[in-house]
Amino acid sequence: MTNWNSKDWTQFKIRFEQELESLLYSQEVVNEDFHHTADDLLDDMDFTSAEMEQSMRRRLRNREALYTKKIQDALERIQAGTFGLCESCEDPIELKRLEARPTTSHCLGCKEHQELREFHHADGRKHKSMGVKTNLRILA
Repeated sequence: MTNWNSKDWTQFKIRFEQELESLLYSQEVVNEDFHHTADDLLDDMDFTSAEMEQSMRRRLRNREALYTKKIQDALERIQAGTFGLCESCEDPIELKRLEARPTTSHCLGCKEHQELREFHHADGRKHKSMGVKTNLRILA
């Protein structure tokens, strides 16, 4: 358990519930007109524009689904009394970090350590910035 008072927990719970409500409303907007109409197929420009819009909506829907899951996980941690504790080291997460990134489940030190261990993208490619030394020359 953290050394927070119930007011801190309640503020985060209310914030998460409001975020979920907002996401559910925006989900309706993202899902509407999620198909091509006859007008979209009139020419290549219209078709390309419609494809780009659909792609954007899919990415937005996927991001919101992931964020919804993070909010639900945070609400479960509040319910279980483990919200605000790092999942890795079980130390309290600083309140400033939680205010900046409320769905986090790791303290700053553990998150930095985790990111250093992540060498690959989801598709197997190596991160461009990981383990690469660059020689920068300043041109006068």
